[in-house]
Amino acid sequence: MDDAKFEVRLEPDRRGRMVHARVSADEYAAIEKAAKAADMTVSGFFRSLILEGAGVRPILTKDDRLVMALLLEDMRAIGVNLNQVARSINSGKGVHPSELDINLGNVQRIQAAIMAELRSLAKRAGHKRRGEG
Repeated sequence: MDDAKFEVRLEPDRRGRMVHARVSADEYAAIEKAAKAADMTVSGFFRSLILEGAGVRPILTKDDRLVMALLLEDMRAIGVNLNQVARSINSGKGVHPSELDINLGNVQRIQAAIMAELRSLAKRAGHKRRGEG
């Protein structure tokens, strides 16, 4: 499996480098219109397209980062519960089947929530960039 880490940052890193691109007046107008439709600055819009196109990372809004942080906390809590169940089983103690069912249900719910959020993010990003809402 890929060893890449997913970081949830509430504040972006300081940007110290510049990228320049020349465009015509018509192209700039189209970029401005698309940025406005995406509720982004021209700079943020341009940066998001470049970074996503380069495969560096998706651009997440503050709300997206907060949702991801909440999902991450839920995943940690579920992991703690699963570790407790595993310790009980490994030490020869009995675990009630309902505990396993609850933990499995929690894993399935968090998986579904993450998949729904990622689908929504991908769909919304494409629509916003095309000015479709």
